[in-house]
Amino acid sequence: MQQIGFREGQIVKAGDFLAQIDPRPFQVALEQAEGTLAKDQALLANEKIDLARYQKLFKQDSVAEQTLATQVSLVAQQEGQVKTDIGVVDSSKLNLVYCHIVAPVTGRVGLRQVDQGNYVQPTDANGIVLLTQLQPMTVEFTMPEDNLPDLMKRVKTGEELQVTAWDRSQTTKVATGKLDTIDNTIDPTTGTVKIKAIFDNKDNELFPSQFVNAALQLDVLHDATLIPVSAIQRGAPGTFVYVVKADKTVTVRPVTLGPQDSTNVAITKGLNLGELVVVDGADKLREGAAVTTPDDKSAATTPPAGTTTESTENPADPAKREHHHKKDQQ
Repeated sequence: MQQIGFREGQIVKAGDFLAQIDPRPFQVALEQAEGTLAKDQALLANEKIDLARYQKLFKQDSVAEQTLATQVSLVAQQEGQVKTDIGVVDSSKLNLVYCHIVAPVTGRVGLRQVDQGNYVQPTDANGIVLLTQLQPMTVEFTMPEDNLPDLMKRVKTGEELQVTAWDRSQTTKVATGKLDTIDNTIDPTTGTVKIKAIFDNKDNELFPSQFVNAALQLDVLHDATLIPVSAIQRGAPGTFVYVVKADKTVTVRPVTLGPQDSTNVAITKGLNLGELVVVDGADKLREGAAVTTPDDKSAATTPPAGTTTESTENPADPAKREHHHKKDQQ
């Protein structure tokens, strides 16, 4: 390695100089290849002269047809040798070009893997440096196959579907992009399909190999009734919730679920606006069990015998209407 032309962590553009490898071995190989080519070209020229002479003599019936055919074959062989020599010359020239290494794409270089003066060769596993493209950047994620029909319907309309990248805790939005492509097969081991989204990443919000939670917006539901996901129970009645009645007892209410995200789920049937649902301790409840709500200031600290005290959702946050609920696929 003769020269390093970049700083670690530097942003480089396509075509920028990165490194220079000693070109002398490849220059010598080129000169040898050019010499061999010149020799074989001279032999080819001589064979062609002999061919022309034999063709003239054959017309005069002065040489045998076999002699002419042999000379034609020799010319063809020499032409093939010359083409081989030209390929060797071109390969040597390409090696010289590769000695001057430039950035193939615009991006950021990582930590240097070699230093000036090190011996490098094509079989080195780490190469010289890793160059990663930052703009644009793609995010790959998976989606359950059950949601694929809804997604394909939207894709067929030609609409641009928005994809949002959230941090690991799903509390901070990292970047916003759009759906790029969908894989052509479903993974039978997981029942999911791979999806790729593309982000402009103008402010470098995304980092190569960064973990994010991707949310693909399929639709927007207006005036949707939402409850916390933790309120949903599954059992003999199917999907149900415990609804707190006016007398502070609970009743089982089957519900029909709509789309959901990591915190809330839409209820399409079974709940009315303003009803209270149990979100904590539901595994200990039964039909008609008494509960205590967080705002029940007059409730006793210790419940009477035979009753179960459970915490429910704060009355300030009952089953509610949300004017714009995004139907996201995590």
